Amino acid sequence: MKKHLAVIAAIMVFLAVFIPLASSNPDGLERVVETFGVEEHAPFWNGLMSDYAIAAIGDSYVSTLLAGVFGTFMVLLLGFLLGKAMASKKSKILE
Repeated sequence: MKKHLAVIAAIMVFLAVFIPLASSNPDGLERVVETFGVEEHAPFWNGLMSDYAIAAIGDSYVSTLLAGVFGTFMVLLLGFLLGKAMASKKSKILE
């Protein structure tokens, strides 16, 4: 368990160091939209962390950092829970 916590801590430190270096240039689909002048429609739902930020936090660095930490934590938690569920089903099949 200590190894898992060390890996999670290392990921959090990695995010804290490298999030400020993220490119502000648009990614692929946003670049195509800009190139062809297509107008984006207003989304019907902005999601929990639209544009990789938490809207309730005013500081953009802290907002992006917390969104990255929260997103990483949620992916790790989902992977862990999915792994546990699959492992328990596999052990029931083998019995």
